Amino acid sequence: MKQLVSTIVLISRVATGAAFLVLMGAVLIQVYARSLLSSSPVWTEELTRFALLYLAAFGAGLSFRSGDLVNVDIVSEKLPGPWPKRLRFVGAAATAILCGFLVEPAWKYTSIGAMQTSPALGWRMDFIHASLLVLILSLLVFSAARAISILTGASDGLPQNRFEELPR
Repeated sequence: MKQLVSTIVLISRVATGAAFLVLMGAVLIQVYARSLLSSSPVWTEELTRFALLYLAAFGAGLSFRSGDLVNVDIVSEKLPGPWPKRLRFVGAAATAILCGFLVEPAWKYTSIGAMQTSPALGWRMDFIHASLLVLILSLLVFSAARAISILTGASDGLPQNRFEELPR
């Protein structure tokens, strides 16, 4: 399971980086065109929005894993004994269950986009709507992995240090 999660982490990091590069490129084109030309290409606005959607989609699971998502743990972490670990399990399990319920509606939303195209780029919107599905699946995988690691005793459920896997 560790190998699977590591592979998903790597894919998510690469995809987040790629979405960020596309976002930066589109914004640079906008700034250049608005500064030195009469107007910027219309498609850059749309591409920026799409890149931002995928940046959030691939980054959400990584943020859950590293503890960078909003978490209300002021009270739970002050509880005695095993209660903080139990509450971290409940939170991870509840997130995984909720995401599990949302996969089908997200799939329907994505499939509706096949009948639509974006105005400026002319791209099929199911490719863009799929960002929501990616976000939900990303959160599902990382929250389920945390819940399973707590159940098996492999982890105490605290967020993973985002720098622990980087070579030194």
